[in-house]
Order: sequence, then C-alpha cells, then structure tokens
Amino acid sequence: MSLEQIMVVMMFATFILLLFSGFPVAWVLGGTAVLFAVVGHVMVENFGADLWFSWGSSMQLVPERLWDLVGKEALVALPMFIFMGIMLDRSGVAEELMKNIVKLFGGIRGGYAVTVVFIGVLLAASTGIIGASVVLLGMLSLPVMMQSNYNKSLAVGTACSVGTLGILIPPSIMLVLMADRLANPNASVGDLFMGALFPGFLLVFLYVGYIMVYAWVKPNAAPVPDNVEKITLKIVFNAVKAIIPTAFLILAVLGSIFFGIATPTEASGVGAAGALLLAVINQRLNMEVLRESLFQTTKTSAFIFAIFVGATAFSVVLRGLGGDTVIEEALLGLNMPPMGVLAVVLFAVFLLGFFLDWVEITLIILPLVAPIMESLGFDLVWFAILFAVCLQTSFLTPPVGFALFYIKGVCPPEIKVTDIYKGVAPFILLQLVALLIILMWPPIVTWLPSVAY
Repeated sequence: MSLEQIMVVMMFATFILLLFSGFPVAWVLGGTAVLFAVVGHVMVENFGADLWFSWGSSMQLVPERLWDLVGKEALVALPMFIFMGIMLDRSGVAEELMKNIVKLFGGIRGGYAVTVVFIGVLLAASTGIIGASVVLLGMLSLPVMMQSNYNKSLAVGTACSVGTLGILIPPSIMLVLMADRLANPNASVGDLFMGALFPGFLLVFLYVGYIMVYAWVKPNAAPVPDNVEKITLKIVFNAVKAIIPTAFLILAVLGSIFFGIATPTEASGVGAAGALLLAVINQRLNMEVLRESLFQTTKTSAFIFAIFVGATAFSVVLRGLGGDTVIEEALLGLNMPPMGVLAVVLFAVFLLGFFLDWVEITLIILPLVAPIMESLGFDLVWFAILFAVCLQTSFLTPPVGFALFYIKGVCPPEIKVTDIYKGVAPFILLQLVALLIILMWPPIVTWLPSVAY
C-alpha cells in the first residue's frame, strides 16, 4: 500500500474507533481532521514524506468552505422543515388522525397496523422528523394494538419502521442535505423531492402488503377487535375531516414545489406557517408550546450544523491526503462493470449504516462517491435515491439504529428489545426489496423529475 492509502485508511479507522468513546460526533469529526492535518504536515515538512499534502490547501480552506456553507439559501429549508415537524407534533393532528382513521380500518384483520402505515405516510409527508414520527406513532398505536392482542413484534416493528418513512418521503431533511452535498444543478432539492415520491409510496405498498399477508397467514397475530364500530357516514366524514388539514399542508408544501410556484426554501416557510396555523386552529398554540418548539428547532439545527463543521474539516483533510483519489482508484480498480461498482458502493453504505448515523454518511461518503457514479454514466438523482433508501435502513439496523432507541423509550413494559429487533427485521428486508426494484427500474425515480419542468 502507498503512504496515501495508509493515511486514508487510518483516518477512517480512527474516526470509527473514536465514535465509541462517547464524544459528540461533530467533535470526533473535527478532532480527527485536526489530528491528521498535524500528522500530515509534520510528515511532509519534517520527514519529507511522499504526500501531496499541505496545511494551506487543507485546514486553511475550512473557514472559506464554512462561509460558503452558511451562505447557501437551500439550507434555510432545514430549520424551517424542522420547526414544521415539531409544531405539527404539538398541534394534535396525529391524535385526531389516529382516533378517526382507526375506525375505518379497525374492522379488517391487521387493520390497526394498516392505520399506522397510513398515518405514518401523512406524518412523513408533512413533518420529515424521524424522531418525532417514531415516538408519536409508538405512543398512539402500541397501547391500542397491545390491548387488541396484536403480536408484539408486528406491532412495534410496524410503528418503528413506518416512522422512518419521513427520511425518504418529501419534504425530507436528508434529501435537502444530499442535494447540498451533490452540488449539481441536475440533482437539486426539487429533483430529489420528486424522484423520491414514487419510491416512498413503493415502500408503503410493500409494508401494507406484508402486514395483510402476515395477518392472513397468522390470524392470531393481528386479530379483529371485538368492539369494532360499524362504518357509518359519520365515521367516514370524521376521518376525511381529520385528513384534510394534513393533506392541505402537504399540498401547500409539495404542490408549490412540483408546480414551480415556490423554491424548496420558500416552500419550507409555507410549511412552517401552515403548521403554526394548524396549531392555532386546534387551539394548541400558546407561548409555552411556541417557546419549546423554537428551542427544539434551534437545538436540532445546531446539532446538524455542528456536524457540518466537523464533516467539512474532515472531508477537506481527507481530500488533502488524497482520499478522493484513493477511493476512486479502489472502486475503478475492482475490474467490475458499472453496475458492479454501484452494488459495492450501496453495500458499503448499508454496512456503514450499522455504525454511523445518516448525517455523517451523507456529509462524508456521498461527496466522495457521487462524482465517480456520475463518471460511470449513472443519473445522479437515481443514485441519490438509491443512496437514500440504503440510509433509511440505518435507522432500523442495530446497534446504532436510532429509530430502535426512539421506539424503546415509549414501548409498554411487556415489549422487550428482542421483540423490537424481530419486528423490524422483515421491514429491513422489504427496504432491500424496494432498493432492488429501484435498481432494476430507474424510471420509478427519473420519470417524474424529467416531466416536471
């Protein structure tokens, strides 16, 4: 191995090892960058190492890169969408949906689980906040399903997995970050939003299909409750009435983007204002709710931007050590056709999801592999959505699957960690099936962006 390859491997290995130290990820990224910048500088200046590395072309570029970063208009959408999700969480919309929609589907076998999927889609398309969706779905659905003698693994697996749909179904914070990292006009935020729409609903179709088949094969796993009300016009009316506010917000946000009325940044402001309006309509808005929502928005945004700072330093030093060249040579040197190289990249992302959060993978890995994928002739929007579906599995795969921690915090005492792991396993497989379908039929992703403008 060359010295460049050794340094790049050591840098990644140091980062992964330091993650287990318990320090915040942003500090680990920035600290690793500073450490290897010093090592590289000393090796070149004092020992004449054969490295194309200099302090001026690495760490001194970090302030300029960060200045460019905070000046990007697209990233204004991040705190806006975060605020929209948190405010919706406190507006009572989800509770109304659960109370009314469960009366529509409660009479069929597996109906409660199907209701959770339906509500999860609406939450995903209107919030995009994974933690809020998983916790809210768990709190609303698990007690009801446990009371109806649902299989524990099916109940908790459904609530946990459906809650992660917000990472893919637009408006998604992850897609905003991915568009920023790609920095390509052919893969804008709007393009990624449109490209993710059909794959998101493909996952919904697979989830519902699995639940219905499972309930049919194992009737005792998802029984029909004894006290189900007969469906009446009043029940249908109340369900539609509960759906309309959320549907209106989704139309306001995504419709304004898809029809070219507003940019994603402008649409995020519309969404934030719409969430405030829903809170007012539901009489849930007061100074305490507003203060707490703003505090949580600031905290979450600061967390993401702190990782931005660390990841920027990490990527600059990695490139200074020849990391992009090493990775490109390693991938192109596999002697595989382009589809084989793509499969290797996606498999690597899937494995990284076991140990790293999606933010780190998006900020560090995506900018390194995206130019290689584009040079191999792949559509960047299609590749980004494949990348996103892989990242979605990182929320469910132990040991660092954050959705597993979220759902465990609101589970009834009788649900154990093993029940959670067994429950999410089929949904992880369904996500991989969706990945394979998107891989075989790219128009699922590329068609809508191609006809949108």
